[in-house]
Formats: sequence, C-alpha cells, structure tokens
Amino acid sequence: MKKRLSAKKPHTFFFLLPSLLGVALFFVLPFGMVLYYSLVNRPVNGEFVGLQNFKSLLQNRAFLLGAKNTTILIGLSVPLAVLLPLRLALWLERAIPMKSHLRTAFLSPMLVPVASVILVWQVLFHQNGTLNAYLGTRLNWFHSPWSILMVLLLFLWKNVGYHTILFTAALAAIPKAYIDMANLDGAGRSRQFFAIKLHFLAPTIFFVVLMSLIASMKLFREVWLLTGSYPYETLYLLQHFMNNTYRAMDYQKLSAAALLLAVVMGAGISVLLGVESRLDRDTENE
Repeated sequence: MKKRLSAKKPHTFFFLLPSLLGVALFFVLPFGMVLYYSLVNRPVNGEFVGLQNFKSLLQNRAFLLGAKNTTILIGLSVPLAVLLPLRLALWLERAIPMKSHLRTAFLSPMLVPVASVILVWQVLFHQNGTLNAYLGTRLNWFHSPWSILMVLLLFLWKNVGYHTILFTAALAAIPKAYIDMANLDGAGRSRQFFAIKLHFLAPTIFFVVLMSLIASMKLFREVWLLTGSYPYETLYLLQHFMNNTYRAMDYQKLSAAALLLAVVMGAGISVLLGVESRLDRDTENE
C-alpha cells in the first residue's frame, strides 16, 4: 500500500504545473524584468549602473512631491476610515429608529459607478458649481490648497459605509455574556469598549486598516478623472509620477520607483501583520 501511494506522489506535480507556470509568467518574470531595468541605464543593451537610478529618483522633485502627498493622503484617510465607521457602528448598537434602513443606506455608495461620483463632485466643487453658488465665491476647489480635502471627502463617502457594516457585524459577534457581566459590575460604555469590545474588534480593525490602505493607494483613478495627469500640486500623487514616467518611456526610473514603493508597502504590511499577531496572542492569553 505504501508503495502505491509513493508511486502516485510525483503525479501531483503535474497538477501544480499550470499554476506554477502562471505565477512564473505573470509575476516572477515581470518582477525580474523590473529589477533588471532598475539597475541599467537604458532598456536595450543597457549598462549596469547599480543603484544610480534609485539615487537619481530620490533627488527627483516630482517623485518627492508625489511621495509627500501620498503619505499625507494615507495619513489622513486611513485613520478616519477606521475611527468614523467604528463610532457609527457603536452608535448603531443602540435602539434607534430605522436602524435597518440606515445600514442599507451605508452600502449605497458601493453601488454608484465611479463616473457618476466624479460627475457629482465636479458639479459640487467646480468653480461655477453648487458649493460656490451657496457660498457666493468663485474658488476652483480642485486647484486650491483645499483640493486634498475634496478627495478625502470622496474617499470617506465611498468607504465609511462599508466599514461601518463590517464593524457592526464584528460587534454583533461579541459574546453577550461578557457584556452582561460588565453591566452587573457597573462598567460604563467606555470601560466596556476598552476592556472587552476592543479585544474582539482587533481582527476587524486590522482588516479595515489594510483595506483602507489599499483603497487610498487606488485613489489615483478618481483624482486623475477629476484633474488629469498634471493636477494641482497638493493632488500630485505617486501614481501620477509613475503614470507620467511610463508615458515618457523612462523605464529605468519607473522600475526603480515601483521597487521602492513595493519595499515600503511590504514593510508597512509586515508591521501590521506583526501587530495583529501580537494582539491575537494577548487576547488568547487573557
């Protein structure tokens, strides 16, 4: 019997072969090409220049501007996309009228196409738009220092509702026995949240942070539709730099930027995973 099982084991490799070929063709090979382009001075018959492309990239004003604006946008959007839905979910725990209708309304932004959202934002914040008509001004909001707040508002409108539903489901999954015992001991809402609910919400918080981070990096689509390839200075993101560099066929600079961004994102996600695993251990020990 053992001989028959051992004879069948080599055949499992053939089942994995299509997946392995796909990963090699669409992931490993492109990554190798990007690594090669980042270390040469030109794509065709290039000479090895080491880290020169990375050094020139870190001295490029457009790249530094895009990195700064992207960091600011992530620093504003991710915490708000976690704290606001969490507060709304805690509010929905109470006995309020039309609770089910509110939950449905929170999901409605996910059903609206991006083109429609962009059209609404243009109508609201254009120089001749609704907001200026109400305020009696002629400010072009997307070409002003306030432009990043317009994009932040768009991001929150799209994501807060979905995140609220996630937190609501996580709160509903908390065993009621813990809450009942806390009520018997006279613990208030704040004490219950930090002592009980926060521990059970940790996996959901991590998931929402990760999804918000990914969504904030994908905001380039909306910003590009609103302002084009060369927006106002505060809206020039890393994706603008990479898109414009690709159109200029500067593959060396583009590859260096892609690798640097991948390293930073990988390090950030590794930190998040480490924090989550530590929280899980603390919860299990308790």
